[in-house]
Amino acid sequence: MKVLVIDVGGTNVKILATGQQEPIKFPSGPAMTAKAMVAGVKKRTRDWKYDVIAMGYPGPVLRGCPKAEPRNLAPGLGWVRF
Repeated sequence: MKVLVIDVGGTNVKILATGQQEPIKFPSGPAMTAKAMVAGVKKRTRDWKYDVIAMGYPGPVLRGCPKAEPRNLAPGLGWVRF
């Protein structure tokens, strides 16, 4: 099974997948929405093959769903409802 790992941080989003040699990162920060994060990951991994995704999210998660907006990313309900 090939895993895509996404680490959503306040400064950068870092991504790496099984079989890839080097992680890729791109800026996040207070303007980064959930939609923009997904678009950035898809753009940078379009040629990668993976079966599942593991993601680190900078906020509380309950039963697999974000329960609060992260303090260091774009405000609003973009992350909780995404």
